[in-house]
Amino acid sequence: MDFLNSFTVNGLELLATIFIFVIGFTVLAIVAMFILDATQSKDAIRHNYPVIGRFRDLFTHLGEFFRQYFFALDREEMPFNRAERDWIYRSAKGQNNTVPFGSTRNLTIVGTPIFVNVAFPRLDEEASDPPPVEFGPFTPNPYRLSSIINISAMSYGSLSKPAIQALSRGAHLAGCYLNTGEGGLAPYHLEGGCDIVFQMGTAKYGCRDDHGRLDDEKLRAIAMNPQVKMIEVKLAQGAKPGKGGILPAAKVTPEIAEIRHIPVHTASISPNRHPEIDNISELIDFIGRVRSVSRLPTGFKTVIGAYGWVDELCDEIERRGIESAPDFITLDGGDGGTGAAPMSLMDNVGLPLKQALPMLVDILERRGLRDRIKVIASGKLVTPAEVAWAYCAGADMVNTARGFMFSIGCIQAMKCHTNNCPTGVTTHKKHLQGGLDPEVKGPSVANFVNKMRKDVAMIAHSCGAPHARGLRRMHVRIQQADGTSVPLDQLLARNRPLAPHEYQKQR
Repeated sequence: MDFLNSFTVNGLELLATIFIFVIGFTVLAIVAMFILDATQSKDAIRHNYPVIGRFRDLFTHLGEFFRQYFFALDREEMPFNRAERDWIYRSAKGQNNTVPFGSTRNLTIVGTPIFVNVAFPRLDEEASDPPPVEFGPFTPNPYRLSSIINISAMSYGSLSKPAIQALSRGAHLAGCYLNTGEGGLAPYHLEGGCDIVFQMGTAKYGCRDDHGRLDDEKLRAIAMNPQVKMIEVKLAQGAKPGKGGILPAAKVTPEIAEIRHIPVHTASISPNRHPEIDNISELIDFIGRVRSVSRLPTGFKTVIGAYGWVDELCDEIERRGIESAPDFITLDGGDGGTGAAPMSLMDNVGLPLKQALPMLVDILERRGLRDRIKVIASGKLVTPAEVAWAYCAGADMVNTARGFMFSIGCIQAMKCHTNNCPTGVTTHKKHLQGGLDPEVKGPSVANFVNKMRKDVAMIAHSCGAPHARGLRRMHVRIQQADGTSVPLDQLLARNRPLAPHEYQKQR
């Protein structure tokens, strides 16, 4: 009994000692922070309100997380709101996407698309699969694909190894292609057995010589892989038009450095443009060179701001012949995304896809090149309505990147550029990748694709079209500021930009 009493007394004394120590240490820490804050002059808030001022930075940092879970309504977050993310999450899990009671979307916002249902919609059994699109009819290896949605450019480097593995598996299961992004062709892109579109960025990662120029032999070796179906020369991307790709040094691992042929642990910043391409003539020359070496359909990815150059491109194609035309143009909107970009470019440079896509399609149509040059729409198209709109506007195919990131677990934590992604999608830290299992997430990717196909087909059938590629501009109306809506074909005819010769005539 005496032993128990002694043990209890000693235990209480120990706890009291620890408590006093913790309190003393806390007081000392607060005093030290008070002195540091009061004597520094870099931060006025901390200087004027020592210690307490530090909570401002903490609350600013935590604010985005609190808003996402506690304060933001379903339709008000940016860049993707909760309703959009939840649709993708449920689709990726193969769950039912029906909703009760009525739409939470405000249909009076200017620019909202409203699809025009017909009195006698098509029965499901009348539906047909979308016809395949053929790329590169003048190449030795044309590529034909039916999928209405594919995985847009995301490099191994910006995305993690298990993320790329999951996307590769999912693309194979769904029968769509996977664009490598500008970081070169990694073994993980090929692992799932899917079709590959190899993107050549301005730094020529994976097919560059020691001076950053195109190495024909390295490109030929990539193109000889039977999974590689097309080559996409990247001129610009939506989040940073006029600026090369950015991969922070923390993400340049030895493996990624080897794949890209760049120094390890050094920030990888691509040139603002291809050094070989400074005008339209050089662009067509370069497209021709890449197509000749690879023997594959070859096109380019860009963002439209100024658009006079598109007519110049058409002029040059007319002079050289139809075979010289790029096999496709992937059009990214100024509202596109990336893991790292200057805010000034991401927010304010490049036309949004809803302006640029109809503009490009109309120019190619007017110049008689619409059938020759296929148009791939890319940029913030993550829901069936957005994809259906793109087909109404004239796209031959649609790519999305962030939709697929959500399908494999992204929670929009906005940590892509820090190498600290909490879901393992955009980090190379092994302990953070542990929850992203490619075997599990691969089917999630396929579920997302299949649900997208089903729901876009549902919109098409409601409009009386047999499939997504049967949608036309008359099938969608665009909400206006006066509360009315205008058919897209009429709206675009009213706002059609002038051709260069028309502009000169008006002057």
